[in-house]
Amino acid sequence: MTCRSSPSCLPSFHRSQPLASIFALLAVATILPSRSLAFQLTRGSRRILASSLPSSHSSTAFQRTPGNSHCHLSSALKMTATSPSASCAAAASTLVSSNPLLQSWSSQPFNLPPFADITPAHFKPAFDVAMENHLADLQKIVDDESEPTFDNVVAPYDRAGPQLGKVGSVFGNLCSSKNTDELQKVQSEMSPILSKHNSAAMFLPGLFGKINAVYEKRHDSGLNSEQIRLVERIHLDFTRSGAAFDEATQKEYAELKAELAGLTTQFQQNVMKDEETYEMVLKKEDMSGCPDGLVEAARQAAIDRNKADGEYVITLSRSLVEPFLTFSDRRDLREQAWRAWTRRGELDDDRDNLSIATKILKLRKKQAEYHGCKTFAEYQCLDRMAKTPENVMQLLENVWERAKKAADREREALEEFVKESGETLDGGIQAWDWRFYATKVKAAKYDMDETLLKPYLSLDAVTKAFFAVSGNLFGLTYEKRDDVELYHEDVNLYEVKNKDGKLVSLFIHDNFARPFKASGAWMSEYRSQTRNLPADADKIEEVPIVSNNNNFAKGSPTLLSFDDATTLFHEGGHGHHGMLSDASYSRLSSTSVLTDFVELPSQLMEHWFEEPEVLKKFCRHYETGEEIPEELLAKLKAAKDFNQGFETIEYTSCALLDMAMHSLDNYDDFDISKFEQTELDRLGMPQGIVMRHRPGH
Repeated sequence: MTCRSSPSCLPSFHRSQPLASIFALLAVATILPSRSLAFQLTRGSRRILASSLPSSHSSTAFQRTPGNSHCHLSSALKMTATSPSASCAAAASTLVSSNPLLQSWSSQPFNLPPFADITPAHFKPAFDVAMENHLADLQKIVDDESEPTFDNVVAPYDRAGPQLGKVGSVFGNLCSSKNTDELQKVQSEMSPILSKHNSAAMFLPGLFGKINAVYEKRHDSGLNSEQIRLVERIHLDFTRSGAAFDEATQKEYAELKAELAGLTTQFQQNVMKDEETYEMVLKKEDMSGCPDGLVEAARQAAIDRNKADGEYVITLSRSLVEPFLTFSDRRDLREQAWRAWTRRGELDDDRDNLSIATKILKLRKKQAEYHGCKTFAEYQCLDRMAKTPENVMQLLENVWERAKKAADREREALEEFVKESGETLDGGIQAWDWRFYATKVKAAKYDMDETLLKPYLSLDAVTKAFFAVSGNLFGLTYEKRDDVELYHEDVNLYEVKNKDGKLVSLFIHDNFARPFKASGAWMSEYRSQTRNLPADADKIEEVPIVSNNNNFAKGSPTLLSFDDATTLFHEGGHGHHGMLSDASYSRLSSTSVLTDFVELPSQLMEHWFEEPEVLKKFCRHYETGEEIPEELLAKLKAAKDFNQGFETIEYTSCALLDMAMHSLDNYDDFDISKFEQTELDRLGMPQGIVMRHRPGH
């Protein structure tokens, strides 16, 4: 998954930043916490095996205990009707026939998941069957007595477990897009089980030996470059997952990764619960200074939460809280909203993410030690373009020192504006003031009022602009399918075809913030592109199903900020990475690239939105159809780099702290809050700015 405020836009950076610093942040790839294993399943069963994230699995995790009245599934699936335990076999058959996750999806358009039929209760039994079948596929590779080759080891390994990939893709996506209380319970239960299954697959006796045999002779077997790359990546996946450990160490390692999987899931659910439950209920007069679009969105949020007439709600959704911090002239309310927003994961004593983060840090340190590394930062960087933490830090610190100077100049400009306006701020410019006064300074310096842009940036207009640019660059067309039911009424489906009219992808566009949906923006997949399918597979299974997810405040119509519109294009760049994938093998397709490369397509795509030709042609006033004025475009261009010091400090500080935390070799008596403050003091964090993502979220 890519981008999410993070799946891979990592949480600690903001888009539209210099590529060098973005790559440095991505080289870290250790932001607390990484996506749970459930979301890794969106890339299919081969991808969970490839994961080096803190998650794992064991061969017996999905089996029932002897005292359980349920059938032991691994036995039930093998029994015949004449067996003494035929009742278990019948139960297993009934399970398969009654569970929509296990049935054929051939009756669904494009073999899409049957969303309307799926409930949270279906996932656990479906995973039981799918995990067992996945191990059976791998056991066939082990049992083949012929000499290990690419064709009888690596290729079948890459396509093993298609059922697990299907079940996991739906589960992982819904855990981010529609993670109801019922599904969260399943997620908490399944995370360690899936982790143990992953370990069971990696540690299956005889499997790594065969992988290693092919790896050792990869340059002497007549393989092409893609096949050699696949062998090398899979071999590295195994070694980084502990396949070369002895049996006792493998057992310890599997338990460690299972514990990590459970903790990361709990961490994420705590953040989601804080975002879901927090609300600042206001009256109309409390919305003073806020533009009409924000007032409308706050009223809609109140309606969605069954508030009284005349009440407005600011939630911790970025699409509401950031505009409120930007435009509200009530300093007391800005502070209240800011304090809640920056303490996600810490708002309730029962959801204490700081203690969970400390446990994760200690377990990651132990994980790194199993691989002969002193720190987790060292372990993570080994499989990144950056290679070492020192390389990451060198680039980050270069960006940091320059950004501090820019931020100091920006703060001085804000303070001068406050002084000239005759205002007095107790304590000077604080973090809940910066966006508010930066907007005023921007308006004074560039005569730029961003609210004047929004009528030209309706969601419909920006979406059409993205489709048009996609067509001009890659020859793609998008045909909306209103007749296909998805998991929410606001989610759209498109057929994506090339210039020859051939279907190359399905594109799911999920744009609005809502309860039970993770915050931020990301790209994920329900099906990844591959040509390495089982012999009896439907050819439609080669066609990827790509999903772009945003969190815009829904309106009538929905009007976007320039930053929101750029985000839509950014995620579209990740979408192209999946839709235009042309790989033979699942492990190498789509966004399965080194993490510090994955942002390149999205960074390039987002800059197309800034092109005057695109803005003038597609960004027309939602009421009058008027083209965006040249004067407004000129002001937008002139103010483009305004406040970049602030924004760079916001995201770079996250990466620097993350690297520092994961570079420690001792966590005895570790206090994460104290470490955060001490490290930021050491770095010289500019006054009035805080990290965009603190350790609790």
